[in-house]
Amino acid sequence: MRLSAFSAPGRFWRGNLHSHSTRSDGVLPPEEVCRRYRAEGYDFLALTDHFIGRYDYPIVDTQPFRAPGFTTLTGAELHSGPMRNGELWHILAVGLPPDFAPPAAPDFAVHPGMESGPALAARAVAAGAFVAIAHPQWSGLTLDDARSLTAAHAVEVYNHGCAMGCDRPDGFAIADLLLSEGRRLSMIATDDAHFSEPDHFGGWVMVKAIENTPEALLAALKAGDFYSSQGPELRDVVIEGDRIRVESSAVVSMIVQGQGTAARAVHGHAMTRSSLPLERFAASPWLRVTVIDAAGRRAWSNPVFRAEAEGAA
Repeated sequence: MRLSAFSAPGRFWRGNLHSHSTRSDGVLPPEEVCRRYRAEGYDFLALTDHFIGRYDYPIVDTQPFRAPGFTTLTGAELHSGPMRNGELWHILAVGLPPDFAPPAAPDFAVHPGMESGPALAARAVAAGAFVAIAHPQWSGLTLDDARSLTAAHAVEVYNHGCAMGCDRPDGFAIADLLLSEGRRLSMIATDDAHFSEPDHFGGWVMVKAIENTPEALLAALKAGDFYSSQGPELRDVVIEGDRIRVESSAVVSMIVQGQGTAARAVHGHAMTRSSLPLERFAASPWLRVTVIDAAGRRAWSNPVFRAEAEGAA
């Protein structure tokens, strides 16, 4: 079985799914955020300003900033609450329609009678958005919180802004626990760029789609036809019987992770092809792959469920 990111038709498009502008708490206007991502060679960008009353519930129209070879997705970072820690939810929604009804969230405080985070996420999905649980470690998200967000497509497993600003970039622990409970979720890396610190161009998704249009990109995101990266390229991930085979740009480590303590790695120099036996994962219902290059930068596959891999064999 070949993971769908490598078997789906089309080519890879590089994009950032989480960014902010002066329409909320970013320091650059929307057109300059788009210009910088385009200049850095990105194929697409989602501007996701904070969807609260203080900023007039922005879903920024970025269509005027599209250009040949560069497109934009509309979106927002949704807020309501509370989570278990008493703070507002942060829910990433990409592909929101411009008339998406706001929750009663006038600011970043919790107010009586607010819409729940799970209900807000479900509304966003029903409206056509790709929805991710944003920066779990930064938010202080509990596993019970994450379990309750049943409508989400993905977990934000790496957030570059949280890495640079507070050393809390991680979402893998939450994602792995949810996978082990049977949730079918993908994993995204993002910038969460505000341009107030070095929080940009550090984490992205590589989406496999026939064309670089909002419709094709959103469909591929929802299907899980992508991988995430800080730099390395994943070029193929195939499960063949009792082995997994990975092709990539030059890396020094390839690691396979599964449920609980299940993990194995192979290390070397300038590896572009690597493989591992899967006996260690006999009891794990899912697998995912990480590659690490000589500079310590990582790329991550989406998870694959063993039953689906065996059924496709």
